[in-house]
Amino acid sequence: MRPARANFMAWAVLLATASIPALSVAGDLVERGAYLAIVGNCAGCHSTPGGDPYAGGVEFVTDFGTIYSTNITSHPQAGLGEWSYHQFARAMREGVDAQGRHLYPVFPYPSFANITDADLQALHAYIATLAPSPAAPPANQLRFPYNQRWLLSVWKLLFHDAAAYQSAAEQSPQWNRGAYLVEGLAHCGACHTPRNALGAENRRRALSGGVLNHEVMPGRVRRWSASNLTSARSGLAAWNAGDLVSYLQTGHGPRAGTFGPMKAVVGHSTSRLTEEDLQGIETYLKSLPPIEPSPEYTMTAEQRRVGEIQYTIHCGTCHMPTGLGSTPGSELGPPLVGSAIVQAADPASLINIILYGAEVLPGASSNGWQNKQPLGSRLRNDQVAAIATYVRNHWGNLGGPVSEADVARQR
Repeated sequence: MRPARANFMAWAVLLATASIPALSVAGDLVERGAYLAIVGNCAGCHSTPGGDPYAGGVEFVTDFGTIYSTNITSHPQAGLGEWSYHQFARAMREGVDAQGRHLYPVFPYPSFANITDADLQALHAYIATLAPSPAAPPANQLRFPYNQRWLLSVWKLLFHDAAAYQSAAEQSPQWNRGAYLVEGLAHCGACHTPRNALGAENRRRALSGGVLNHEVMPGRVRRWSASNLTSARSGLAAWNAGDLVSYLQTGHGPRAGTFGPMKAVVGHSTSRLTEEDLQGIETYLKSLPPIEPSPEYTMTAEQRRVGEIQYTIHCGTCHMPTGLGSTPGSELGPPLVGSAIVQAADPASLINIILYGAEVLPGASSNGWQNKQPLGSRLRNDQVAAIATYVRNHWGNLGGPVSEADVARQR
């Protein structure tokens, strides 16, 4: 099931971890667990604005109905206060709670199953220290038959592997560290891997881009496209060494700035990771072979004419007529040439950015990109579609055309 509408909170725990391969950073079990909770962005999915930290209640709008995250504080009844380590590990690896009920995979245990025993013990030790809260999340609202939890036993037989991560002997420690984080606690595939009709990740197209539901503005949930993270043209092919580390640290880099759901992930998780972990993530992702879901498309002469006019009026000042973005030092807008967002197989995120804008990550360095102002109130659906089609099919970019109906769905 697709993660969706999540409101994120910041938790300033700045200590590092020991995992595979071990880092040379000292710290006791709880401190390592606190860092691991940041890697997994646990607070983001289990904390609501104004609510108790980790007390649950975050709303996830999926294709099967709405699911609310659980209370994971140390409260003995409402939270995990009476859970043993064995029960905690079983939930993380097998998706079964202390009462023996199957958990919905909006809780990403298919990824968490990769976590080592040592890291699970540290995470469990940290969660046991969380201040207890009696808060109870709303009841899930799932359509029949998806509200029948026993069906998840069949789903798991088909799609779930509970085995922990195994290091690849032929790869470097840095690569293995990145693979362990991406495929495990950081659960990147939960958003960046496409899903099948039953909500399971399509492993043959792993990390080639996915879709999810998330707020485009308070109270309004719309579809978003998560970027292709493979080395495809529509993915990270144009990203150089260090670009991804910079992006994950600060929310901006030479190739892109943060927006939508990823802004919270960067702000409250990846920006707090160690340099070594970020380098491992970059090393692993840049090694992935290309998977290209975005189609070749040739604009008609009329599409090019109309798109170029709208682009020049509304976008060219910041992104330049060349699509290469602002000149060094001006930092107006990132390049659109080779952009993973622009070229995503699903144009939802590109449309959202045009309609609703994109804000620089709060507290980010002043040399990042400027805020992208929303154009939804100024542009008709056909104008937005013209701009999106133009940038997706110009300067060598890939991507199918965008229709007025595509834009209307994102309004």
